[in-house]
Amino acid sequence: MVRRADISAVIFDMDGLVLDTEKTYQAAWRTAGRAMRYDFPDVFLEGLAGLAGDAVLRGIANFCGPGFDPGEFNRLTTACWRDYVAVHGIEVKTGFHALRDYLNREAIPFCLATNSALVNAEACLALAGLADVFPVVVARDHVRRPKPSPDVFLQAASVLKVPVGRCLVLEDSPAGIEAAFEAAAVPVMVPSMRPVDAATLARCRFVLNDLGELPGMLG
Repeated sequence: MVRRADISAVIFDMDGLVLDTEKTYQAAWRTAGRAMRYDFPDVFLEGLAGLAGDAVLRGIANFCGPGFDPGEFNRLTTACWRDYVAVHGIEVKTGFHALRDYLNREAIPFCLATNSALVNAEACLALAGLADVFPVVVARDHVRRPKPSPDVFLQAASVLKVPVGRCLVLEDSPAGIEAAFEAAAVPVMVPSMRPVDAATLARCRFVLNDLGELPGMLG
């Protein structure tokens, strides 16, 4: 349990936590890979969750081996992603709206901290109807190192003018939880994939089924 009195701000991850974007990325990677005659297993794509774009590309290049063309893959992935979201859109994860309403009622500051580039984050939020929801967005562009390094959460706390130890960080991926833990924030996980490995669970203050459960956990 975390006491409400010990929390001064809440920091949200985006992909897989606020927005159900992980499946859109995986669909685009899979389609682009098949166009280049690579077949990615589900478990491999799931392992890329929460990583920054450059880390994702390195992982895919390592999987594909010699002859892989990263420029062509990026071009195809962008086109495939746009095609996918044009048809399917981007869903907001269960409980987000209820949690946002709670934070506003309680006057608890909140922001977004993401491994995505700012232009991509803003595009995803707009597609999901959340363009004006977050007063602060800290993106990959704003820090030297992406998650699992703690930089993005340290920067978010600085922008919010709140000690990072009083920031509750909501994450869905092992990389995000590691970053929150290393920042000495309060890591809370809402897993986008299960099971969660033991090392990640050990870094979490607690684990939720969806974002709407958080108010009840702030005892």
